[in-house]
Amino acid sequence: MKQVDGEKLLASLGSGVKDIRGRLTPDAPMDRVTWFQAGGLAELMFQPHDRDDLVAFLKILPEEVPLTVVGVGSNLLVRDGGIPGVVLRLSAKGFGQVELAGENRIRAGAICPDKYIAAMAMDNNIGGFHFYYGIPGSIGGALRMNAGANGGDTSQRVVEVEAVDRKGNILTLSNADMGYSYRHSEAASDLIFTSAVFEGYPGDRAQIRADMDAVRHHRETVQPVKEKTGGSTFKNPEGHSAWKLIDEAGCRGLMIGGAQMSSLHCNFMINVGHATGYDLEYLGETVRQRVFETAGIKLEWEIKRLGLFMPGREVKPFMGVTTA
Repeated sequence: MKQVDGEKLLASLGSGVKDIRGRLTPDAPMDRVTWFQAGGLAELMFQPHDRDDLVAFLKILPEEVPLTVVGVGSNLLVRDGGIPGVVLRLSAKGFGQVELAGENRIRAGAICPDKYIAAMAMDNNIGGFHFYYGIPGSIGGALRMNAGANGGDTSQRVVEVEAVDRKGNILTLSNADMGYSYRHSEAASDLIFTSAVFEGYPGDRAQIRADMDAVRHHRETVQPVKEKTGGSTFKNPEGHSAWKLIDEAGCRGLMIGGAQMSSLHCNFMINVGHATGYDLEYLGETVRQRVFETAGIKLEWEIKRLGLFMPGREVKPFMGVTTA
């Protein structure tokens, strides 16, 4: 059952779209975008040519049309009913640059992969960025969720962030403006990050290389990096490791439909076959329920879930198999 109608939405935008230089795709399949390779359609996907093209589009987009920003799709679960409104996906050509921006400083576009910043830093003897080498996402997502790993996080390196608001205004935010905390920022949800400036410190190339190799080795050893996964499924509760709680709840390897909690790292959910968005979210909520029943702790999703449920295939919080 089709729940979105991209052609109708595109037509409703009128003649203003003729001046838009980016790509507009009605009924775009999100399973080609997300690393889970699952989910429904984006009603209308827009990939702006550059920042000015993004601003021009936002100025003609009616306020009542929902706007959803996605990055490289590494930490994203899309529901099977699709995403209504416009899905904004920044292009690598317009928003993927990475360059030096002063002493020990790097400027990166929002769609630039995190590991590219780590590589740029190493090549220029800038310390403090090795942790990005192990995060399978882009800078925009890292800015939004304060992505981190291996003892470092985004908040430690951000100097300023360029963003565009829903009305097409260009803004500059300081580190303090972002309001960072663990895997979270207080930046307004309607802001679209377009680039950011980061600052490290003088480093030794050989040591940086060694730190990056350690990150890579750890990731390849304990994480299912070759699977269709969305990375860490749940945040670590204060004082606890999510994977340990999941393991203690008996959920390592737990499978529902085509979705499974990895046997290698049980805080990683993977699509082992033809999992639907429903399979993946149902599995996640089942794990949350079992952990709550065994440990009294409510796990919080780290993976971002978007879109509509298919009728009759809704997933409610803590819905799942009840343990005896």
